[in-house]
Amino acid sequence: MENIALIESFSEFKDDKLIDRVTLMAILEDVFRSALKKKYGEDDNFDIIVNPDKGDLEIWRNRVVVADGEVEDPNQEISLTEARKIEPDFEVGEDVSEEVKLVDLGRRAILALRQNLISKIHEHDNTNIFKHFKELEGEIYTAEVHHIRHRAIILLDDEGNEIVLPKDRQIPSDFFRKGDNVKGIIESVELKGNKPTIILSRTAPVFLEKLFEQEIPEVFDGLITIQKVVRVPGEKAKVAVDTYDDRIDPVGACVGMKGSRIHSIVRELGNENIDVINFTNNDQLYITRALSPAKITSIKLDEENKTAEVMLKPEEVSKAIGRGGHNIRLAGQLTGYEIDVFREGVEEDVELKEFSDEIEDWVIKEFSRVGLDTAKSVLEQELEDLIRLTDLEEETIREVVKVLREEFEE
Repeated sequence: MENIALIESFSEFKDDKLIDRVTLMAILEDVFRSALKKKYGEDDNFDIIVNPDKGDLEIWRNRVVVADGEVEDPNQEISLTEARKIEPDFEVGEDVSEEVKLVDLGRRAILALRQNLISKIHEHDNTNIFKHFKELEGEIYTAEVHHIRHRAIILLDDEGNEIVLPKDRQIPSDFFRKGDNVKGIIESVELKGNKPTIILSRTAPVFLEKLFEQEIPEVFDGLITIQKVVRVPGEKAKVAVDTYDDRIDPVGACVGMKGSRIHSIVRELGNENIDVINFTNNDQLYITRALSPAKITSIKLDEENKTAEVMLKPEEVSKAIGRGGHNIRLAGQLTGYEIDVFREGVEEDVELKEFSDEIEDWVIKEFSRVGLDTAKSVLEQELEDLIRLTDLEEETIREVVKVLREEFEE
């Protein structure tokens, strides 16, 4: 009964950890073998019998009977006199099995056993958690806000597993309170020490892709395939879709009547503007679609260097560039081409780089980044739009405009 009572005391946290009894007994055997090695130097001559149904565990030490005074290894051998105290008819050369009571290991050893058992169970739990979430990488997962920190939000799922949503994996407009449910993608799972670190992301392109699978049946069923997703989280995204069934309009199916199907995805992503376009292997057509809603006059491609010169009417340029330059940047990422925008019918224009003596290079690069690489392309924009499009100070922009206007006034 002593063994049973001790085993039950060791097993008391089994229910808290939701560990099955068979696994617990296997861990117990491993822990006790470690204790036996520490006390006796080896465990080869010990039998550990586990009975998971009764929650019992027996330890038997096997030794060989030798003549009195000839015991060389007390762990492997027992004198004839000592053996006959166990059974009076033992003879030299016979095997003796003697039960080892847990209490015989000593109070300190039992405390160490308990600590080792707790450690092993935590290790077992962490391994299972790691394996479970590793299989969920790239899948949508929902958890509840438990704690809000400066650099991350700590979430807990229904099983009490801790999941981290770092600040840089949150959409800029995200705002969560304790108790809110948060949806994201399991981006990575790593073991730091023995503890798994589970990272959730709401900014990864694959999150948007999985939302399409979740919300649009044709995507889930594979009738519509998502070729590529590019995003500026919370601002704008472009999704290229395709289908092998000519009867299906992939863009229409994804957007739905008056945007009904895509509305829930847009709302989940903080009103992120999502352009859904038909994928094609025709690069000119693909770039034309990617720059929507701008209407393109003509395109000149350099397929080897992956560059595209796009000609548009002046009133279409701002549409092609988009707010903050997002539209042209995402179109480039989607198609794999570096896209340069040119205004149709603009004469006597001057490239900004020609003003390098008066305008600093980094300022010219910032204008070029949003597709404004000529003097007139800058002058055609309102001051407020230039401030919004670029990361430049108002004073800097005013100085640039002044320089450019002087050029044309001359």
